[in-house]
Amino acid sequence: MGGVSTADRAERVPKQDRSRATRQRLLEAAVACLAEHGWAGSTVSVVAERAGVSRGAAQHHFPTREDLFTAAVEYVAEERSTALRALFPEGAAAGDRRAVVAALVDLYTGPVFRAALHLWVAASNEEQLRPRVTELELRVGRESHRIAVELLGADESRPGVRETVQGLLDMARGLGLATLLTDDRARRERVVAQWAELLDGALGVDRTGRSKLPARKGK
Repeated sequence: MGGVSTADRAERVPKQDRSRATRQRLLEAAVACLAEHGWAGSTVSVVAERAGVSRGAAQHHFPTREDLFTAAVEYVAEERSTALRALFPEGAAAGDRRAVVAALVDLYTGPVFRAALHLWVAASNEEQLRPRVTELELRVGRESHRIAVELLGADESRPGVRETVQGLLDMARGLGLATLLTDDRARRERVVAQWAELLDGALGVDRTGRSKLPARKGK
């Protein structure tokens, strides 16, 4: 009875591993190129060269330029979300909202945000790219909001809390835009500290994690 031999299986696994490694290098190289050179300067050939693979190998994984760059930004955004969750595996430790706010702001001040921004600008002029980037932004935005709610311990059933959390993310995006032009780290730290104070008041807990809201009466 025919089947796959042990030798064939042994050969196939390394090939699969190599394929995954090649795909990851391409995604990381695409984000780096987009952040550094923008959409116009980030071709498949440039990315393939940076990743150390042939153009043919790149197109095997990503048939079109749009496939490559939307997948790249999504991949690294997911990696950053995973890393953010890992920083606070049990939520905001000891109610330290300043650390959470700073970590969320960092999502919008690094190369992933710069790459995404170039992709957004390109999508505004590229009809083929626009629906992909719009859908990607919606998914990434929803995930960022979920992470923020979890880490901040926010109760969105309370009036205004959802808008407060979204306001934090909008503020972080604005700080990310400012960082594209100048290094405003000192101002950013002051803004982060102020937002942490505002969140403590709006979300109803102090820095030790104790509720500042009156206790609910039992039924």
